Amino acid sequence: MDQRYDYNTYNQKPAAPNHDVRMVGRKSLEITGVKQVESFDNEEFLLETSMGFLAIRGMNLKMKNLDVESGVVNIEGKVFDLVYLDQQSTEKTKGFFGKLFK
Repeated sequence: MDQRYDYNTYNQKPAAPNHDVRMVGRKSLEITGVKQVESFDNEEFLLETSMGFLAIRGMNLKMKNLDVESGVVNIEGKVFDLVYLDQQSTEKTKGFFGKLFK
């Protein structure tokens, strides 16, 4: 039996996990594709996702569920904003999120 191997198939990088954000009524978030939780308190969460860093700001925020294996985080509380931090937006949000990176 002739077996042939496709070099490209075995040397591809694994696909990044799907990243989705689902918000219900500004008080419940389900986020998938989370690599790790960088920091959090009752006003701010900083998550590393497969699509970049995601900052969540609000009031009375609580982590209700963290599933590290599947990369799912559930947060409850009043959500004010969600911001992806990348090279371009870092300049604009530096003052606001400056205390996160101290």
